[in-house]
Amino acid sequence: MLEYDEIAGALAVVEAAAEADGVGALSEHSTLALRAGRAGLLAVEDGLIVGYARFDPADGDEPASGELVVHPGHRRRGHGRALLRAMIQKAGGPLRVWAHGDLPAAAALARGESLDRVRALFQMRRPAAGPLPAAKPAEGVALRTFRPGADEVAWLRVNKRAFADHPEQGTWTMEDVRDREAEEWFDPAGFLLAERDGRLVGFHWTKVHSGGLGEVYVVGVDPDAQGLGLGRALTLAGLHHLRDRGVDQLMLYVDESNTAAVRLYDSLGFTKYAVDVMYGTPGA
Repeated sequence: MLEYDEIAGALAVVEAAAEADGVGALSEHSTLALRAGRAGLLAVEDGLIVGYARFDPADGDEPASGELVVHPGHRRRGHGRALLRAMIQKAGGPLRVWAHGDLPAAAALARGESLDRVRALFQMRRPAAGPLPAAKPAEGVALRTFRPGADEVAWLRVNKRAFADHPEQGTWTMEDVRDREAEEWFDPAGFLLAERDGRLVGFHWTKVHSGGLGEVYVVGVDPDAQGLGLGRALTLAGLHHLRDRGVDQLMLYVDESNTAAVRLYDSLGFTKYAVDVMYGTPGA
C-alpha cells in the first residue's frame, strides 16, 4: 500500500501531466487504484515523486498490464523507461501497457523497448443537441434503474457474460463496482437495466463529467439476448437520459476492432475525437 504522501505526490504528477498533454494520464481503473493507495511503482528524483506506474499482474489467460506517467518537468531523464522496465521485470512474461492520447513520446518509448502496437481505443463524441432517435426496446423487454445494494451481483454476472472476451471490462469484481458507487459522479438514475421475463439481460451505465460532458460509460447485452436490438435501444435510452441532464456533449469509448459498434455510433452522429493505444511485449 502507498502512504498518504506518496498518493498525494503521484496524484500531483497525474494532474500536471494531464494539463501539459491535454489528455488524462491514467485510466479510471488506475486512478481509483491510486486514490485508494493500492500498490504502484514510483519514480523519485531528489526526494520528489516524479513518476507513477500502475501494474496489474497476469490473471489466468490475461497477461500483466499497466500504465505509467511522468511529470512533464522531469521527462527525458529516463524515468519513463525505468518504470516500463520495472513493469516488464515484474510481469516476467507478456505485458500490455496503455498510452493515452497516442502521443509521439509514448510511441517512441514503446518502440525503444520493443513493444508493438496491439490495440486502439477510440474516443468518440457528438453534440447533445440535434436529432436523436427514440429508444424502442423489443417487445417483452422493460427498462428500469439500478438499485444499489440489490443489483450488483446480477449486474456482475451479465457484465462478465457480455464482455467475456474483453481484456478489462469482463473481469470486474464487486470491489470495482463499490469503488465506482463511492464516486461523486455515481447516479443510479443514470444506470439503466433491461429485463426480460424478470431476468437482467442488458444495461447502459452513464456518467456525467464536469464541464457539460456526458458519457456512454458502458453498454452490455447478455449473449442470450443478442438479436433483440437491445444494444441500440439501451444506447439511445442512456443518450436521452444524458441530454435530459443538460449536458452539452456526449462521449464514449469503443475498440477500433469492434466494427459493429463503431458503425452504430457513426449512425448516431458520433465522430472520432481521440485515440488511446495499447502496446505489448512479444506474446502479449
